[in-house]
Amino acid sequence: MTKIPPTIQPTFAWLWQRPVCFVAFGFGTGLAPKAPGTFGTLPALFIAGLLLGSGMSKLALGLLCLPLFALGIWICNQAEQALGTHDYSGIVWDEIVAMMLILACIPQGLGCWSLAFIVFRLFDALKPPPIRWFDQKVHGGLGVMLDDIIAAIMTIIVLYIIIWIS
Repeated sequence: MTKIPPTIQPTFAWLWQRPVCFVAFGFGTGLAPKAPGTFGTLPALFIAGLLLGSGMSKLALGLLCLPLFALGIWICNQAEQALGTHDYSGIVWDEIVAMMLILACIPQGLGCWSLAFIVFRLFDALKPPPIRWFDQKVHGGLGVMLDDIIAAIMTIIVLYIIIWIS
């Protein structure tokens, strides 16, 4: 899909005045001038680590991703409307939810989480098929969220292949 520049250039002050955009931009991490998707994925590591560290099960974390995905459709729609563009790179709620889903499905540990982060970012940035198809054909908040969930599923598969091989 051809990216259309936003009608406004978001700033932290602009986000702060629009709470839904603040969340869509990963609490401000999506404002990173370089690689906003990478920086925007980082809150997922913190949130998942905090929840799992406080005793939440991986199953509960995975189930939590369902309402976060549904809410994300609305959040991303609202942010797109406020920006006047589709799937702006600073909208990173989709990365956060997808990464949390990955972390709910893989073994805990710095090595596995680091590898998952790298593999997910590669899938999300390169958008190989079928991710590219969803990115190009599904519009609105659902499209923003769905291509990252597909990237998450592919990441989980790759990680389990690596675990099985090693």
